[in-house]
Amino acid sequence: MAYNEALEDDVADYAITIEDVKRAAETIQGQVLRTPLVPAPRLSQLTGSTVFVKHENMQPTGSFKERGATTKLESLTEAERKHGVIAMSAGNHAQAVAYHARRLGIPATIVMPVGTPLVKAENTRSYGARVILEGETLYESAARAREIADAEGLVFVHPYDDPKVMAGQGTIALEMLADAPDLDQIVVPIGGGGLISGIAIAAKALKPSTEIIGVEAALYPSFRNAILGENRPIGGATLAEGIAVKTVGQLPLPIVRDLVPNIIAVEEPLIERAVNAYATLQRTMAEGAGAAGLAAMLAQPERFQGKRVGLVLCGGNIDARILASVMVRELERDDRITSFRITSNDRPGLLGRVASLLGNLGANILEVSHGRLFLDVPAKGVSIDITIETRDRAHTLEVFEALAAEGLAPQRIESRSLPETAF
Repeated sequence: MAYNEALEDDVADYAITIEDVKRAAETIQGQVLRTPLVPAPRLSQLTGSTVFVKHENMQPTGSFKERGATTKLESLTEAERKHGVIAMSAGNHAQAVAYHARRLGIPATIVMPVGTPLVKAENTRSYGARVILEGETLYESAARAREIADAEGLVFVHPYDDPKVMAGQGTIALEMLADAPDLDQIVVPIGGGGLISGIAIAAKALKPSTEIIGVEAALYPSFRNAILGENRPIGGATLAEGIAVKTVGQLPLPIVRDLVPNIIAVEEPLIERAVNAYATLQRTMAEGAGAAGLAAMLAQPERFQGKRVGLVLCGGNIDARILASVMVRELERDDRITSFRITSNDRPGLLGRVASLLGNLGANILEVSHGRLFLDVPAKGVSIDITIETRDRAHTLEVFEALAAEGLAPQRIESRSLPETAF
C-alpha cells in the first residue's frame, strides 16, 4: 500500500501522526541531545553507498531511548509523577527512564532480565533507579513489572508499545531529514517496533519517497513472522540483545506493515563485523543492535548500491570485554591473527629457528605452546602451537609458504570463515 493511501484509509488505525512527532520534538527540545548526522566516507567505501550515521550513541545514556522516555515522562500528571514509574528493559530503555526520571524528580523502578549485560544494569542503578533482576526474557520481566505497577500504583512506561514513546523516537527522522533532506533510505534496527514506527510516520510525512528499511537479528525475526506470516524460530544468544524481542508491539505493527516494505534479517557474524567496522572505520562505539543497520548493508549491498543512506546508530552500550572479543574475532576472520601447529623432532634450537623465521617475515608472535605428551606426537617429537599476528591475509599466506619451504609443514589449528548470508 502506498503511503498516501495508507494515510487516507488507515491513519485512524495508527497510534501516532506526524503532529504527535512534532509535538514530541518540542517537548524534548533542550532535554535530549540533538545528535549529529555525520558523513561516513570509510563506511561509504565499504558498502558502495553514500552513508550518513545518526549518532544516537552520543546521548548521555548511550542510546536513542531518551527521546521516548522523556516524551512519556513529561506527559505524566503531578499525581503520577509523585507515585513514580516502572519499566521493563534489557538495558537502554532502563537507563533512559532512570536518567530522566531522576532529572525530573520522579521515582523509578526498573525490572531487567537476569541476563542483562552488567554495564547496563550498573548504569541504571547509578542513575538512582531501583533495579530488580527477574525473568529470563523481556516477556517474563514485563509480567513482573506489571505486577509491581498494580501493587504499588506506578505508571508503566513501555519501551515501544506506547504512543508517547513512539512519537519521541520519531523525532530522529525529523532531525535526519532536516540535516540531509536528500536521503534515499533510512535503515533502522527493529526490536519491538517503537523506533521504526516513529521514524516511518515522520519520514513518510516529510518525504514520501524515502525508503524505510528495517533490520532484525536473524535469531529474532519477530516482525517478519508477524507481517509475512512466517514461522521462523525465535530465540538464542545474540550480540544484538537490544533488539532481541519475541513479541512485536501491537501499536507499531500496522505502521511497520504499511510503511516498511523491506525487513532484512542479519546473522551474528555480520553483526560482529558491523560493530568492528564502526569501531575501526567510523571511530565510534556501537552495540550489536546499534550496528544492525550497517550489518544489513553488508548482507545485501546491492539493495543500497549508489544510494544516499542514513544509518541510525541507535546505541553504543557495549561491554568492553565483548567489544574486545569482537575485534579480535574479526582479526581472526581476516587471517590477521592465525593459529597453527608445527610437529617435528624435538631437537635443540627448533623454537629459536621458528621464531627467527617469523621475525624475518614480519609476523608478530602472540602466543607459543609446547606439547610433548600428546599421543598423536611421536615419543621423540614435539608439537608447537603458535598464534601470530600479520598485516593481512596475503601476509599470512606468505608466512605459511615460507614455513612450508623450510620443511616445517604448518597446520592450521582451526579454520574460520565469515558466512555473509541473510534472508
